[in-house]
Amino acid sequence: MSFTVFLGNLPTWVTADDIKQWLAAEDLVADSVKVIRNHETQESKGFAFVEAPTADEMQSIIRRFDRAPLEDRLLRANPAQPPKGKEVRGTAAQTAPVAAPGINRTQIRPDRRKRGGKQREQTPRSAFAAELAKVL
Repeated sequence: MSFTVFLGNLPTWVTADDIKQWLAAEDLVADSVKVIRNHETQESKGFAFVEAPTADEMQSIIRRFDRAPLEDRLLRANPAQPPKGKEVRGTAAQTAPVAAPGINRTQIRPDRRKRGGKQREQTPRSAFAAELAKVL
């Protein structure tokens, strides 16, 4: 089981070593610390994930760092959520029916529209558009 803490609203200069030092100064334990960085610039995105060994340790990290002041900001610490769009063990996404080979989803559920939203109106929306449509 994972006990991951989301640590947000960090200044861009904060490194994983800084966070490890803060944890050690508070007698808190973390299995790993990962500061999330921009792939192109390698600059911190302002948040990190701290992997705690136990649920109690995770709660201690959250209590210590949530709303803790750092420079001109307040840090945020809370249990990390699974990434959106990723399958998580035992979720409905994993148990959803899968189409047989050669059959697309619209054949299974013809009532569902393809992406793109509403159908465009065939009639012009304004008097000007109506006159323009007559000319063209």
